[in-house]
Amino acid sequence: MNSARFPRATLSALGCVFLLLGRPVLAATVELAVDATQTIGDIDLTRYALGQGGLSDKPMIGPHTDQIAELQPQTIRLFGQEYFDLYPKRGRYHWGTLDKSIEAVLATGAKPLLCLCFKPHSLFPKIDQDIVHPNDYLEWEKLIFELFRHCNQRRRYGIEYWEVSNEPDIGEDGGCPYRFKPEDYFTYYRHTASAILRADPEAKVGGPALAGYRSRLGDALIEHCGKGDAPLHFFSWHIYSNDPRQFRGSIEEVKGKLGKYPRLAATETILDEWNMSLGNPVLTAAFQPAFVLETTRGFYEEGLTRSAYYHIRDVFVDRSKYSLWMSGKGVDFMAHWWNIMPQYDGLWDNQGRVRPAYYAFRLLALIKGQKLQVSGTTVEVKALAARNGGWCHVVFWNFPSSGKNEAAEVAVRFPRREHGEFRLMKLNADLPVNNLEVIRHGDVSELELRPIETRLEPYGVGWIEVGP
Repeated sequence: MNSARFPRATLSALGCVFLLLGRPVLAATVELAVDATQTIGDIDLTRYALGQGGLSDKPMIGPHTDQIAELQPQTIRLFGQEYFDLYPKRGRYHWGTLDKSIEAVLATGAKPLLCLCFKPHSLFPKIDQDIVHPNDYLEWEKLIFELFRHCNQRRRYGIEYWEVSNEPDIGEDGGCPYRFKPEDYFTYYRHTASAILRADPEAKVGGPALAGYRSRLGDALIEHCGKGDAPLHFFSWHIYSNDPRQFRGSIEEVKGKLGKYPRLAATETILDEWNMSLGNPVLTAAFQPAFVLETTRGFYEEGLTRSAYYHIRDVFVDRSKYSLWMSGKGVDFMAHWWNIMPQYDGLWDNQGRVRPAYYAFRLLALIKGQKLQVSGTTVEVKALAARNGGWCHVVFWNFPSSGKNEAAEVAVRFPRREHGEFRLMKLNADLPVNNLEVIRHGDVSELELRPIETRLEPYGVGWIEVGP
């Protein structure tokens, strides 16, 4: 905006439309009111958790066990990929390598959501993503049955969710060695689900972990299962987009499709790969953590059952291991994508450095316990609050909508007086360390005369705790 276009008197009448250094003045202050004395039910956002890409036979998340545990994820999605070599020869099983990755998940306090996406050479002797049926379905079912028995009956890992395939609508481009047509997928799904449920009728079986949630493959699965041809305990899909509204829209559409069939009334919805656009990422450091908060709020309000942020840690791939079960073209794609292209997916990069998005999940883990009402939110400024024990936590953020890129002045008030101390903290994504900064602290009694006020830049994130 050019100040030369307006006479000085007009600017004065508008209450000074410009700040120092030529930055526009903010609109009226956003007043957030948190009633910490009244609760409106329970809330627990830790069900919107994490996943790890299928990139290595090593326990990829192992170096960060303690840090992941602080996020309190209920589940971590794990690929049961061919590099684990689960079935090296007919009648011979090999579980040890997979066990290490499962145990790394369990060490964080989470339960694995196991995605079955492997093609043993003895059952799929030719490397071809379009060959999707094993040469012996009885043997395949026995393999799946024994895998379940090993994990949940012998090792007692307690894996509840068993997902049949990963991105079967796009094949090797999704990092897995099969590309299904709708009817072929349902045949494969039915055999695999049957084996799991023979091992334990209480297990949850689902899929198809679609790359595109509008894929005809998913529609066909819903139609078959809706007619009673097979159980569908959960339906799963993936989205990568910079617009949180697209995630909400996908949940609404999937629920609408499931809602056409009474048999699927209890089917859970799981968005188990999601992040900002990987082809067109927003590289503003503050964007990703605010995006995590805004998108997760949408998950909660739309009633999504679970999610898995993709992913925990970026990892290089070993071409030699992928070449054993993926075509040359597929190996080239995977190696170029993960080893050459810059990555922005993980909470940790492939050098082990933490990204600011990690701290967004730290804050989400605090929204657990009794939900508190927050009034005064706007289209851009949102908030979530909860009381857990003696502590009250308020997380609020500024996520610009419709192309706006404006800062917001935010005041947070507690209409009914709390007791104890408070701290105001902000997430500074530009800092190499100490991303959570303490801005102000003191006794709650001072808030009556001097409320908490702060400026949130676009994608700014604030956190207030009140407690003993």
